[in-house]
Amino acid sequence: MKKILSFEELTELAVKLAEFVIPNDVIALVGDLGTGKTTLTKTIAKELGIPGNIKSPTFNYVLEHLGGKMPLYHFDVYRLSDPEEVYEIGYEDYLHNDGLTIIEWANIIDTELPKEYIEIKMDHRDENSREVEMKFIGNEKREKELNKLW
Repeated sequence: MKKILSFEELTELAVKLAEFVIPNDVIALVGDLGTGKTTLTKTIAKELGIPGNIKSPTFNYVLEHLGGKMPLYHFDVYRLSDPEEVYEIGYEDYLHNDGLTIIEWANIIDTELPKEYIEIKMDHRDENSREVEMKFIGNEKREKELNKLW
């Protein structure tokens, strides 16, 4: 499902996503620079009760955030040249570690994503809004629940 969302509505969606996710969920974020991937992640982290400043792990590939409702494993795979390189940074270990995994630029590793994940695509609409498409890949029941969030 696609919707046009203001930044306030995008924040509201992130709050609802933080309530929706369960341990071992994966959120795959897709969108150009400046579409709100990191902003969405920061809001989810805040709502999970994770302390500190959440930054995009562009140069680290992955940052581990503990101390909230569940761990958050925040990936930025923009600099990978091959999808399989994601395994060199411990990707598989994080996927099965009872936390929430959020992957920015997930389209770069689309062949390596798990069978079930939340996909959120964001496109610039104008300065103050984004076109957002959200779906739960691989789980019809959770897809229906996800669609109720908005």
